[in-house]
Amino acid sequence: MNKDKIFKLAKGFRGRAKNCIRIARERVEKALQYSYRDRRTKKRDMRSLWIERINAGSRLHGVNYNNFIHGLMKENIQLNRKVLSELSMHEPYSFKALVDISQNAFPGNKKAVLPPRKEGISVVL
Repeated sequence: MNKDKIFKLAKGFRGRAKNCIRIARERVEKALQYSYRDRRTKKRDMRSLWIERINAGSRLHGVNYNNFIHGLMKENIQLNRKVLSELSMHEPYSFKALVDISQNAFPGNKKAVLPPRKEGISVVL
């Protein structure tokens, strides 16, 4: 890269990294490496965020993420994780319908029955 392009890319850097060509070249190269790496990391982070949102939404209805996705696959419902996370946040009734379909498709999705609580005298200190 020529000098002008390096200084254009180094605009906004701190110290001599914005106006000394040798330092600016190193900082620009490193910045380009970071941007290349983080374009891939951003995709990973978004997918994990979508999975967290789907898991939280499905657990409200008594199904964990793994069983929910498995039930949807058995019913051949092909919604991606981005759409499912948007549904879980903004369309709770639609998401509840999907959870019900998933529960009917996969027997492992039945709501867990909690054991009855023991009632008795509890000592409060």
